[in-house]
Amino acid sequence: MRRADRAITQEEAIALLNRGEYGILSTVSKNGEPYGLPLSYCVVDDSIYFHCAVDGKKLEHFKHNKSVSFCVVGNTEILQSKFSTKYESVILSGKIEESFYDEKQIGLEGLVHKYSPEFIDKGITYIASALEETKVFRIKITNLSGKARK
Repeated sequence: MRRADRAITQEEAIALLNRGEYGILSTVSKNGEPYGLPLSYCVVDDSIYFHCAVDGKKLEHFKHNKSVSFCVVGNTEILQSKFSTKYESVILSGKIEESFYDEKQIGLEGLVHKYSPEFIDKGITYIASALEETKVFRIKITNLSGKARK
């Protein structure tokens, strides 16, 4: 990190990950084409979980290269008179793996708890009805850093 004076603690980085609304997943294709896409996610233990359709561009990238990067940006504020921005962000890297069975359920329930905490029972029912129509992936976090201008 170039600006070490802006580094945030691991605890602050994890807190930002937990409260982030969405993140940007970055992958690389077999031909070296970068690809970044926004997605909903949840944090369970030392991993990021997300769900997706059963086919698509990112799935092809995962087959070729399991290394990914994930970025979450928290609160921002433009500081016009200083030609700068207040910000907070976290970048992590890790290996992506598809989740099955109990782990798939854990990932999907984590998403329900994060995004629909007032509808847990309905969410569990919804998961059961859509289980075969969705894939769940886990990014095992191997590197995590965050920074902020406060």
